[in-house]
Amino acid sequence: MLFALFGMFLGVAVAAPDAGIFAVRNNAAVKPGPLWREWAPGLPLLPKEFAPPTSLAPLVRAVSPGVVNISAFVESSEDSAKPAGTGGQSLGSGFLLGPNGYVVTNDHVIDRAKQIRVRLADGREFLAEVVGKDASTDLALLRLAGNPPRDLPALYLGDSDKLAVGDWVVAIGNPFGFDHSVSHGIISAKERVLGVGTFDDFIQTDVLMNPGNSGGPLFNMRGEVVGVNTAIISHAQGIGFAVPINMVKDLLPNLKVNGHLARGWLGLTVAEAPHPSDGARKVAVIQEVYEAGPATRAGLHEGDRILAVNGRAIESYLQLLRKVALLAPGSMMRLSVQRGAALRDFTVEVAERPAQETVDSLAGYGNIQRWGLVLQDLEPKLAATLHVPPYHGVLVAGVVPGGSASQAGLREGDLISQVNHRPVEDIHALRVLFDREPGHRLLTLKVKRGAETRTVMLAP
Repeated sequence: MLFALFGMFLGVAVAAPDAGIFAVRNNAAVKPGPLWREWAPGLPLLPKEFAPPTSLAPLVRAVSPGVVNISAFVESSEDSAKPAGTGGQSLGSGFLLGPNGYVVTNDHVIDRAKQIRVRLADGREFLAEVVGKDASTDLALLRLAGNPPRDLPALYLGDSDKLAVGDWVVAIGNPFGFDHSVSHGIISAKERVLGVGTFDDFIQTDVLMNPGNSGGPLFNMRGEVVGVNTAIISHAQGIGFAVPINMVKDLLPNLKVNGHLARGWLGLTVAEAPHPSDGARKVAVIQEVYEAGPATRAGLHEGDRILAVNGRAIESYLQLLRKVALLAPGSMMRLSVQRGAALRDFTVEVAERPAQETVDSLAGYGNIQRWGLVLQDLEPKLAATLHVPPYHGVLVAGVVPGGSASQAGLREGDLISQVNHRPVEDIHALRVLFDREPGHRLLTLKVKRGAETRTVMLAP
């Protein structure tokens, strides 16, 4: 009775102590209290797989040797090499990839550097050269100069797709030049968009970071690198960002081969639609396939739903764009596609993305898809800039990589004046002549390139 009166006084409904027990998560039975619930002794509170870390020291000892200090030097006004940081302070961090001396860091750490020095945890120091760099992802690939020793303490790369919000992570770097400083925290969010462009896909963490941590590794509890620390919000506390290591793995072969991000291209446009079996998820649906592009040659069609790339699920069209753009031209990409009720795999050879003007023009009247050409009429203003009579031919505004025109040697800026020995005045006239010919016959084009005139054989 007193218990019930106490509850009325507080303004809450409570049950008497002898009101029984009730079921909660994990089927645990717990007696109710007046204002809260407490777990009964011996019953599990958290999932069995949860194990709080008692010490991070063993992990730190194992991975620290692979973390490096990077100093970049620029030319001063006196033409002498001076550190780009204040008073010779280290600019950033990085980590060793393998026994060949490759190092990953941020692009902004080594930007404009005339000389780069890499210092290992054991005190050894090496000059380094830039193999490739890309500002849009803020990543750079370095290599230790000369013949680096074979005993370099390389790190292992993990799978950033498997990270979950709440996972423990550790950062090791050189904030303000203090070598191998360790901080830890959790994953605060994934796929965070910061408004920096196509590759806006960051891991957010509350790991304490400061200037000098840039380019350093973010580790999971297995000691694998799952991100590259890259951005700090200076006016905030407990907010840092890292590039997911899976994006880094996609980009590194491109940087190694090309020295820069040579963006891949499939020759299609996509839109986002609900997943066929799970409406909460999204998939990329092909809206248009350019006739002379890689996707057409691989057999992809409009309406195909792209579910995975190289075995990894695609949950948005942005994920697809990122993966394609990061692959080096010539790479082979396996697309898992749903066409109607059927599931099929297609292998596509990635081409190099044309200039943006060419991509934009692919949707216009000047797009001759069958031949991989983007054309422009010689209107008076354009003709005047080229010093040619107006409407006496058509200008090649773009060439689709891998298409018939590209294979025939046509280039952007060529002027086509004849098709099969017949003059063309504009795009309409060229289309008529193209369409007259059977699909299996060669076309003979008269092309002017600068002061030179040549004949080009265009195969279907």
